[in-house]
Amino acid sequence: MNTLHFRRTAVAVAAAAVLPFSLAACSDSGTESSSGSTASQEATPSAAESMPAMAADKPFGPACAGVPADGAGSFDGMAQDPVATAASNNPALSTLVAAVKQAGLVDTLNNAEDITVFAPTNEAFAKIPKVDLDKVLADKATLTKILTYHVVGQKLTPKQLENGSFETLEKSTLTTAGSGESFKVNGTSNVVCGNVKTANAQVYIVDTVLMPK
Repeated sequence: MNTLHFRRTAVAVAAAAVLPFSLAACSDSGTESSSGSTASQEATPSAAESMPAMAADKPFGPACAGVPADGAGSFDGMAQDPVATAASNNPALSTLVAAVKQAGLVDTLNNAEDITVFAPTNEAFAKIPKVDLDKVLADKATLTKILTYHVVGQKLTPKQLENGSFETLEKSTLTTAGSGESFKVNGTSNVVCGNVKTANAQVYIVDTVLMPK
């Protein structure tokens, strides 16, 4: 009888000794899990914050949808070539490319460093009466004056276009205004596909041919 009582007492003492350690282990495990969850939650906003910055660096505008998805005329393809060559691979800029060749500016643009080109679409040139356009294309001096007015001697970010005034290679000034993905040049010409990168230039495709003031 005394032996049985002694054994029960020993078991109770052992259980009492082990129980605090078990509870402590459970508590530590819960702390680690909570800590890991917190670390994971803290890492998530950082990744999310980087996404807008990446998106902001991509081309924007309604006409960007018409750019080929792959090949030399795609955004990735254009980024590999200097600006005149890159433009020649974009079907929407064929009139501009013909004008640049007519003016003898291909090498000038391709060899320039860190420039911005406001590139009129074929539709932009189509707004000019054919008689007047043919006259300009036949006059190299006038054509050169107009085309170099579309070029700024620095790479411009969309942020700089929000309220900008820039000297062109033609030596006159053009102005830009807007925000987000909506910008105008000289108050009339809309940027229809902006922030397009080539090997040596930033390109903003516009819907109206700009005229020197």
